[in-house]
Amino acid sequence: MKHRIAVVGAASTGFSSPHGKTPMTMASEVVAAALADAGLDRRQVDGLAVHIGSPRGSDYDLVATQLGLDVRFAVQPWSHGRFAATSITHAAMALSWGLCDVIVCIAAYNNAKFGRHGMQSRPNFSESLREGGGPHAETPYAGLTAPVAGAAMAAQRYFHKFNVDPDRLAAVATTFRRHAMANPDAAMKKPLTDDEYFNARPIVEPLRLFDCSVIVEGAVALVLTTEDRARDCRGKPVHILGVQGIHAGPNEFIFGQPGLGINQAEAFDYEAPGADQTVYRMAGLGPRDVDVLQVYDAFSPQVLWTLERFGFCKVGEGADFVQDGRIGIDGELPVNTSGGFLSEGHFNGWGQMMEIVRQLRGEAGERQVADAKVAQWATTIGDSIIFSRDAGSRP
Repeated sequence: MKHRIAVVGAASTGFSSPHGKTPMTMASEVVAAALADAGLDRRQVDGLAVHIGSPRGSDYDLVATQLGLDVRFAVQPWSHGRFAATSITHAAMALSWGLCDVIVCIAAYNNAKFGRHGMQSRPNFSESLREGGGPHAETPYAGLTAPVAGAAMAAQRYFHKFNVDPDRLAAVATTFRRHAMANPDAAMKKPLTDDEYFNARPIVEPLRLFDCSVIVEGAVALVLTTEDRARDCRGKPVHILGVQGIHAGPNEFIFGQPGLGINQAEAFDYEAPGADQTVYRMAGLGPRDVDVLQVYDAFSPQVLWTLERFGFCKVGEGADFVQDGRIGIDGELPVNTSGGFLSEGHFNGWGQMMEIVRQLRGEAGERQVADAKVAQWATTIGDSIIFSRDAGSRP
């Protein structure tokens, strides 16, 4: 990037289902709060990144009109999940190249009034009928009509290939529930015991109920600008040190690990790139420097695969890594400290982005990770952002 970029304002409505407000109402609330956090006003905003658009949310042009934003750069990715980091990365690139000076990233949408994946009431149902299958690696012609089926297929193959006991997934769900219980914004506040996890009904084997994310609605807004302008803002800046984008191709499966030999894969073996990735090279850091990790956990096995892909452990060792409190608030690597999709609520990564800001500002309350300096966002399909409390990377 030509210029370093910082998050200078952040706000969230919290997450619930149903929320009871329109996407535009929620967007207005969080934009006002995020700008106040940054010490800026709407006249200074000249960039806009919106995720997700109509019909679950509102499209960028209507958002700009209704919120009184006069922008010269706007971006709005595909109206599906997995694009939180993409939206922020596009915002950072626009700032770096001078396409705007202050940009607001907004996620504000409802989910409760729409049906589940695979149902005709779902806005993107027709996409499942397109050539090649649906938008979440569904293959309805083979009977896979929802993302959980693909995730379960990947998990079954992974557990078999690496001789992993599926019951070890319990550590992910129960840990994230404990994190959510300390998070006022989270949807799920009831304790989750191992017995409750194991006795829950299967959804698609080997995944149980608590291996699947909780659908919520709400809104998050982040205000970004260049580091030289950040010095004049009120909010404590959170600096972006490195980014890399979503990967795609025959060997990438959005709910699984490359090399499992499923879907359209050509490869049946996988060696994770670990620290040898753009995001780490750009930041001048490695996995050992990360104090807080936020993961896209639509399904609990994705936590294992993300840990492996980014070099926190070796391939096949993710299930062992998450045991014995290692990913808890006081553990070796705190993961999804706000509860993640599994317990805070599935909001496509924006809840975790908000949590990164809170952690690096020291504003996470009971779930604050001691002396958190570096936080990373990462997914099973390769996209990642590294954020820092300080403007420069660690020595």
